[in-house]
Formats: sequence, structure tokens, C-alpha cells
Amino acid sequence: MKKVMIIGGNGTVGRVLANGLSDDGYELTIMDLKKPDRALPARFVQGDATDYETIVRSIPAHTDVLINLLAVKPSGDLLDRNEFEKMTDIFFKATYTILRAAAELGVPKVIFASSNHVTDVYEKDGVSLLDRQIKTDDYPQSKSLYGLLKLASENLGYLFSHHSGVPISVINLRIGTAAENEKEALHVKPRTTKTLLSHIDLIGIFKAAIESGKIYGTYYAVSDNPERPWSIASAIKELGYKPKINTSDLL
Repeated sequence: MKKVMIIGGNGTVGRVLANGLSDDGYELTIMDLKKPDRALPARFVQGDATDYETIVRSIPAHTDVLINLLAVKPSGDLLDRNEFEKMTDIFFKATYTILRAAAELGVPKVIFASSNHVTDVYEKDGVSLLDRQIKTDDYPQSKSLYGLLKLASENLGYLFSHHSGVPISVINLRIGTAAENEKEALHVKPRTTKTLLSHIDLIGIFKAAIESGKIYGTYYAVSDNPERPWSIASAIKELGYKPKINTSDLL
């Protein structure tokens, strides 16, 4: 079974993913700046993923896949220079660091947790403003620095997969809404009924990306929810994603 390292794996998505991949027999390493406050089903490495030497030392030999889940909560203040530096460090510079480490060490695949906010100009309250589902080939426009930097990192992945001279696959997953308590989240925010990526489907789409033979691709990661704003047709066709949940099952 493949060896997978989850970078930034101590958050909601990382914990759900680690449990699911571990149950399916993947050999996992989790890296995060903060120590976990609960048991994780994997070897844990504490370290700063924005530092190249730390990343290189932390990646186990013969790793097959790196999953980049690095995150920091944005303030949304576009005029705050410190916010800009913090966001750029996590959502762009660290992406380069991880891709460079993968290329140098011969890790054949990187999966990047991107965001639906890459195209959030086209969506309001979980409803597409295009009179159809939003697709990954729609021109990417974001209302935030967060979405802009996620797009920039997607494009870094394209550069590494096509122009680095090293055989490396990069899959970008534009995640919808991932919640620790799915049922509670559905009742707190109506948008979530359309945008939820359930735990089962989160594990499913990352597994599909791990096992895919695609060299490069960008896909929306959302469950098969009624009135979801984003198309998952390409994820189903190209990755073999098989969504099992829609939010009506959870309400």
C-alpha cells in the first residue's frame, strides 16, 4: 500500500482523512506545526512546513504521495500587510517549498487542498450565479486574497508537473465545506446544505486522487448535494470519484 504524508494534518480535514486512509491500509505520516490534542492513527512529525530543510528531513524515504493541507485562518483584511505576509507564506511560498521537496526527493505525486473560493465571484450563499454549475474551466475569479493565493498555488502545481523536468503528478482539489460535525453544520449555516463535502466523500475523493494516473488536474471536491453550485462531472470521469452522500441523507 502507498506511503502518504499529510502536511498540515492536524486540522479537521487532516484528522478525517488520516482515519479514513489508515482504515484502508495506507502507511501514513502526519506533519504539523502543532502537536495533536488527540490520538492520530499515524506517525506524527512536528515541524514548520514553510521551512525547506525541515520538510526535506521530515519526508520518509520512498514516500508516494504528499498531501498539502496547510491552513491559516484569514482575517479578510486586504489592506493589512502582516496578513498579506502570513497568507503568502502559508498559501503560496509553502506550496512551492513542498513541490520543490517532492521534486528533489522523487516523490511522484502531490495533492493540493485548494478551495472553492478560487471562483467565489460566481457563487452566493451556495447558489451558482451562472445559471449552471460552476466548472473548473470557468475563468477563476475570487473575492479574497485567500482564493487568489489558492489559484496561484494551483498554477505552481502546473509548472512543476509540466515544466520542472521531473516526473511529478499534481492534483488540486477545490474543497467545498468540510465540517467536524456534519449534521450540526447543516443546521447552523444553510449554505452548507449545498456545499458540504461529507467525511465519507472527503476520504473518497482523496483516495481517488491518490490512485489516479492523471499527471495534472483540478477538481471540485463536494458531495452529491441537491443544488450544489459546482460540477463534479470531471472528478467522476477523470479521477473515478464516487460520491456516496448528499446532504438530504444527513438532515
